[in-house]
Amino acid sequence: MSEPSNTKQQIHHITYPDLEDFVRRVLVGNGVPDKHAAIVANCLVQADLRGVDTHGSNRIPSYMQRIRQKVLDPSSSPELQQITPVAASVDGKNTFGFVSAHLAMQRAIEMAQEFGLGLVSVKHSNHFGMSAWLVQQAIDAGMMSLVFTNSSPALPVWGGMSKLMGVSPIACGAPAGKERPFILDMAPSVAARGKIYKALRRGEKIPTDWALDGDGNITDDPAKALEGVMLPMGGPKGSALAIMMDVFSGVLSGSAFAGNVTGPYDPSKPADVGHFLMAIKPDLFVSLEDFKARMDYLYQRVVGSDKMAGVDRIYYPGEIEQITREKRLVGGIPFTEAEIESLNKEAELVGVEKLKYDDVGTL
Repeated sequence: MSEPSNTKQQIHHITYPDLEDFVRRVLVGNGVPDKHAAIVANCLVQADLRGVDTHGSNRIPSYMQRIRQKVLDPSSSPELQQITPVAASVDGKNTFGFVSAHLAMQRAIEMAQEFGLGLVSVKHSNHFGMSAWLVQQAIDAGMMSLVFTNSSPALPVWGGMSKLMGVSPIACGAPAGKERPFILDMAPSVAARGKIYKALRRGEKIPTDWALDGDGNITDDPAKALEGVMLPMGGPKGSALAIMMDVFSGVLSGSAFAGNVTGPYDPSKPADVGHFLMAIKPDLFVSLEDFKARMDYLYQRVVGSDKMAGVDRIYYPGEIEQITREKRLVGGIPFTEAEIESLNKEAELVGVEKLKYDDVGTL
């Protein structure tokens, strides 16, 4: 790999309807049923809109490669089994994690609406992108939620030096009244692995506290970082959170765990990712009006806190991404020319129209 560069790159902006339609057509061209393609495309573009570019449309080439390698089934449908009135299981049947997780959250919401809470375990699934879209699915239905998943080895346990745990996000959320909802979506590592892939695509360096290379040394080279390990946030605390994700997502579901989830660039076998989702009715213990008022008060107290020196504004969890979404809905989603070229290669492979874009800027 050439030395990472920090030179500014030319970018183009793509409107979200054009991008979502493009992604859907590429998916359908690769054998994904239109109903499922619509779910996947929407989830990916929601990540792009929120500024989580590492989990957005740029994932399409790697997903399509797994279809071509026959380790992801584009045409299968997940199966739902009701276990108790408030618990269900989904067998993902090795289709897109987006499709399985969407079904799981939908069922969790339905159970919560009737019984106050609903939990669904998902097995034999795949990567489902940004966890926040599932939290948002619950918020749109007026529900609180917990969203867990496991992933392929990238992180050592505290005190170890080899990859064992995934950089598996923990996510949760709650609706509010007049203020913004609470949306937490974070990895147990210092940085999400997708940010390293993004830096690699763009020829950029990474901060030296993100990862170690294959020899255990600090590095600012994303290629060397991917050969090594991610670093857990907060030392043993981040490591423990990663193990927790494995317990709830892998052990409980019957899916892979303990370092046995297959990586996104390993064509030897299906990923076998596990998920755990819960929806909770917010007025179980107080009235809905009171709950929303209390959430609004919490928001106001957080963002209105006394600021440290040099801090202009305090943000609520998920607020920066929501602000980014509002801006990108108007101004479009930025992509480098290399990223557009990569996406358009996928369009060429299945004979669909290439991406359209408008203004030019620098990144």
